[in-house]
Amino acid sequence: MAQIIDGKAIAADIRREVAAEVAALSSKHNFVPGLAVVIVGSRKDSQTYVSMKRKACAEVGICSVHVDLPEDISELALVAEVHRLNADPAVHGILVQLPLPKHINEEKILSEISIEKDVDGFHPLNIGKLAMKGREPLYVPCTPKGCMELLSRSGVTVKGKRAVVVGRSNIVGLPVSLLLLKADATVSIVHSRTPDPESIVREADIVIAAAGQAMMIKGDWIKPGAAVIDVGTNSIDDPTRKSGYRLVGDVDFAEVSKVAGYLTPVPGGVGPMTVAMLLKNTVDGAKRGIVE
Repeated sequence: MAQIIDGKAIAADIRREVAAEVAALSSKHNFVPGLAVVIVGSRKDSQTYVSMKRKACAEVGICSVHVDLPEDISELALVAEVHRLNADPAVHGILVQLPLPKHINEEKILSEISIEKDVDGFHPLNIGKLAMKGREPLYVPCTPKGCMELLSRSGVTVKGKRAVVVGRSNIVGLPVSLLLLKADATVSIVHSRTPDPESIVREADIVIAAAGQAMMIKGDWIKPGAAVIDVGTNSIDDPTRKSGYRLVGDVDFAEVSKVAGYLTPVPGGVGPMTVAMLLKNTVDGAKRGIVE
């Protein structure tokens, strides 16, 4: 049976470390890191994520700056809002909750965030530096950074290993493959146009599943003893639940847990890490401001 990687417990450790850093900044330099969380409109799922992030800030002592904007805000007005936050010295990180309404160009908005405050790590300059050898981005995207942290804190060696990333999104698949490469893994990316994906996944010592397909990765896809990080969150119908559904990952947990060496559950694996890494990025950004 696989060793289950407890993302909740590891994220709680990181939050404790961040809280200690915030307290030290406060007593030594008499200042508090600030994170602006911008939400446009009233999508239920986005509101849930935003309130989670704001609550997490409060728990570690980061000052959360609330920016709630109407659904019909113009692109120009949103850009102006981002520029205002760029110029605010009390704000060390800016996060714009995606997706944005259809009439707003996400790429335009994200590239307007100051690279020094891009705690999500999605600025093209940050991604570009992540892709280049010998360059370091100011920030690494939170979910991929969380995946790497789960591996390292579970004692999984990455250097010299074969890693396969399932999915090529800008948010997870692509950046996590670049991080694995930086950590000296040999990396393959499997995606919707890959013929016979299971034969490639079967060779992996490390699998990062981020395809957004419920329970796609079966037990016979996995090399015995491999470390499997499941980034997927998919809801499937479950009449036995009060809500009528339950959350599952991209990995068939029941099957894969019999074969893998390490496995993250869904929920309680990668999810809590994403928010913990956001807090860590915010504090790192604030500390960078002091040094400079």
